[in-house]
Amino acid sequence: MSTYIIVAIASGILFGVLDALINANPFAQGLLKPFEPITRPRVNFIAGIVIDLFYGFVLAWIFLLLYSSLPGSTGLLKGLAFGVIAWFFRVLMSVLSQWMMFKIPLRTLAYLAISGLIEMLILGLVYGAFLNP
Repeated sequence: MSTYIIVAIASGILFGVLDALINANPFAQGLLKPFEPITRPRVNFIAGIVIDLFYGFVLAWIFLLLYSSLPGSTGLLKGLAFGVIAWFFRVLMSVLSQWMMFKIPLRTLAYLAISGLIEMLILGLVYGAFLNP
């Protein structure tokens, strides 16, 4: 149980760090300009930390719940599979919905999809390396 708590907290922190790296870098800032009209002037860091920690706990729990059903013979392979599944439900479905509903440049959507895949794979590898039932 203590391993789960430590990994969940670490992955929640990693979530926040990766989100900041993905969204706050100069390249991303240029690509994310279409969102400026609806972007808040300041980020609520406390809410962001709480939400990212919550995500860390939930994703770690779901990983453990699905562990035996995930493809792969090692924890790392299971983590990669979980990362792809999480990317599909968390990132890709959102990106495709944005493409369908809003006038967002394809390069922006591609950046969000690719950076989201990298983020989910990293988190999946963390879960696969440190969590097992």
